[in-house]
Amino acid sequence: MIGPVTGAAIAPLKGIDTSSVLALRAQILDRNAALSGKAEPVKSGFESAITEALRAVNGTQAKAGDISAAFERGDTVDIASVMLARQKASIAFEATLQVRNKLLSAYHDVMSMPV
Repeated sequence: MIGPVTGAAIAPLKGIDTSSVLALRAQILDRNAALSGKAEPVKSGFESAITEALRAVNGTQAKAGDISAAFERGDTVDIASVMLARQKASIAFEATLQVRNKLLSAYHDVMSMPV
């Protein structure tokens, strides 16, 4: 490399790679954004997993509703695909309900523990 002022060659630094420098830069920018109040709140892994699961269940139910409406309008949709979509939505909802019940039970167990 050639230096900007003297034109002399600059030896590359040993022991420093560009990926660690870029990672450090990203950390600095994130902290700067957090301190200035512009950072978006970071979601935990559990929260994002639950949110994505609920979105998937909602999408499944919306798809089942759309297929059912198309069948009722007389579009070219067979009854088997309507029943399959509705059953998928029903199973997804029941599974979500069971997960909610287990989470509520675990919450109550934790809250009833003596400190």
